[in-house]
Amino acid sequence: MNRFTISVAMCTFNGGRFLRAQLDSISAQTRPPDEFVVCDDGSHDDSAEIVQNFAERCPFPVRFSVNERNLKSTKNFEQTILRCRGDIIVLADQDDVWYPQKLERFESVFSCASDTVAVFSDADLIDENSNRIGARLWSTFSFDRRKQTRFASGHALEVLIRHPVVTGATMAFRKVMFDEMTPIPEGEVHDRWISFLLAVRGHFELVPEPLMQYRRHQNQQLGPGPLTFRGQVNQAKSGGEYIYRREIERFQDFYDQIGAKAGTYPNVQHAQAQIQRKITHLRHRADLAQTKITRIPVIFREALNGNYWRYSGGWKSIANDLLIR
Repeated sequence: MNRFTISVAMCTFNGGRFLRAQLDSISAQTRPPDEFVVCDDGSHDDSAEIVQNFAERCPFPVRFSVNERNLKSTKNFEQTILRCRGDIIVLADQDDVWYPQKLERFESVFSCASDTVAVFSDADLIDENSNRIGARLWSTFSFDRRKQTRFASGHALEVLIRHPVVTGATMAFRKVMFDEMTPIPEGEVHDRWISFLLAVRGHFELVPEPLMQYRRHQNQQLGPGPLTFRGQVNQAKSGGEYIYRREIERFQDFYDQIGAKAGTYPNVQHAQAQIQRKITHLRHRADLAQTKITRIPVIFREALNGNYWRYSGGWKSIANDLLIR
């Protein structure tokens, strides 16, 4: 097996309630990290003290800093990753719990294929009291077996262009790739930005087994999708023209970033063509008429040419545009 250096990158902000359990799980890895880099974003609780105490007893190097001003999650993760020195970057949230074999399993994936640029896994869901919810993370994204097979067979871009399925807390990637992704645009979610560009850059591997426990709680910035049908309907109702306009801006940022770094991305023309078709589809959805019956021709055309299945959620998205919005 090839030997890599592994950096774990964590950002903390008022996470003291769950932080100790996550730190203990990182220190219990069967393959310890070569360094642990933590940036606190100006917490008002005891997060900084918890990390400092952990660093004093930790068996591997810990580099900890506190930001002079609040950067928010994306920019804090960007600077934390840039400070890492390892060959492989493994992202860590402050409120999860890793299983002991996580880093060892990730290292084995990178060792088996030199063309693998990134890897991510599934996770078991737990609640605020660390009780298992009885569901896995991928199921909340509708990342089913068919999509997993497509993702693993070299079509990660086609999966991610429909909707994000990679959560940063479950992901690892080669550090050398990160310079091609910066700066991350303001307002972008760091793990979505990184995972999409990695899918354009090269082979993105997945591990179907859960390698960690992903915690659902009220104070998390982002989380998995609704677990119930009613929750999914309510989420669909909350979406609208603004959501589609924001998605158009996000995919335009992807398009521009790939174009600016065209020399480092293979198949740039294919990727940009897919992004442009996604943007066009989103514009059709954003511009739907207020009266539902007058939406039918546009929805029918987008369904007939397959765009609802290539760039949205298929029948669910059709029902959303026709009946719910």
